[in-house]
Amino acid sequence: MTKSSHHLSVRSRLARAAGTAARCASRALGRGSGGMIGGEVALRISPRFLAELAAPYSCVVVTGTNGKSTTTRMVRAALERGGPVASNTNGDNMTSGVITALMRGEGATRAALEVDEMHVPAVAADVHPDVFVYLNLSRDQLDRVGEIGTVERRLREGASAHPSATVVANCDDPLIVSAAADNPNVVWVAAGAGWGGDSAAYPRGGRVARSEDGWHLIPAFEGEELPDLKRRPQPQWWLEDVELAPEGPRATLRGPRGESVPLALKLPGRANLGNAAQAVAAAVAMGIDPATAAEAINGVTEVAGRYSVHDINGRNARLMLAKNPAGWQEAMTMIDPRVDQVVIGVNGQVPDGQDLSWLWDVDFSGVKQAGRRVLACGERGADLAVRLEYAGVHCDLVPLPMDALAACDPGRVEMLLNYTAMRDFKVLLDRKEGTR
Repeated sequence: MTKSSHHLSVRSRLARAAGTAARCASRALGRGSGGMIGGEVALRISPRFLAELAAPYSCVVVTGTNGKSTTTRMVRAALERGGPVASNTNGDNMTSGVITALMRGEGATRAALEVDEMHVPAVAADVHPDVFVYLNLSRDQLDRVGEIGTVERRLREGASAHPSATVVANCDDPLIVSAAADNPNVVWVAAGAGWGGDSAAYPRGGRVARSEDGWHLIPAFEGEELPDLKRRPQPQWWLEDVELAPEGPRATLRGPRGESVPLALKLPGRANLGNAAQAVAAAVAMGIDPATAAEAINGVTEVAGRYSVHDINGRNARLMLAKNPAGWQEAMTMIDPRVDQVVIGVNGQVPDGQDLSWLWDVDFSGVKQAGRRVLACGERGADLAVRLEYAGVHCDLVPLPMDALAACDPGRVEMLLNYTAMRDFKVLLDRKEGTR
């Protein structure tokens, strides 16, 4: 699965040099990781830079509302068993971030690329993926991307424009099934669908009815004609013997050729078992042995700081990210029931989505536990505190995540933060750890 060798044009070589300089300057000045600015500068100089840069790579494009960074990290771990892999490791998932990832991929012939849902058609047009991984779809940042139907159409466009690519798709999510169904090379994975609030209607017609064995379509009105695909596709990869333990979920992953590989993750939650299943399927589509892929994925312990544990003045804080109703609902199931201190932080900046009305769609009652202390914080901490109180979860309100952590007693603390709350907390955390 190699692509022909190539040479960058003179313009693109200049773009690469300028982009590399911009990335290094950003890091040196403490303005960020440089994951976006390097690509932005290069693209301004050479509009065809991404297409030329991607030519020698065999690429996996990972997208969906939740789990992109984690699944990309898993795919990267699996592909690295076959050699160096280029990847946007910090979640810089728009076109400029993809460019920066490939610029840094010296010596690699494969790439594991996280791509924002709305950027999939544009990125895929240049990188010509060998494999797409379609995870799940739910509402996210309505003020940026609009309703979920818009996102589904964008993913459908991306998959149908590349009929020779393999699409590893979650058959438990009706919206993902609709987005992937036109591609002739779909690998269906039963990855799970914990949140169904955004898929009551099927984009191609009909209403989604759920049952113990999956989902099927029924007419939304008398006489409605249903699409050809009327029910959950039969999965080629599925999980058995699922065990959700505080130290990490376990399961057996079954495959289309009788494969049976153990998953024993170091990352929490049922959702990550689904992410791992799709990552294994993607790695197999790229020529990696399934047992080898699973072994590599089992070794992943954190994703760009998420799920990492930090000792801060005697508080052992584990960081988890949640960004939208589906993500928050899943993140709350990852809270270790043995931990009696939980910090929840919410900002409302542009990368988070400034409309936080979706907080009222989340069932926060799962946080409530006898003897547990909950602290709300962040720029929109007051909004969060009101929502928690209405859910019957009494909380203390403090300004910032670091303040909330300082207000906790020494011991274990679970921290659930949205995107910029996590980003800003990690900046402070890096400074503290850097002064030790």
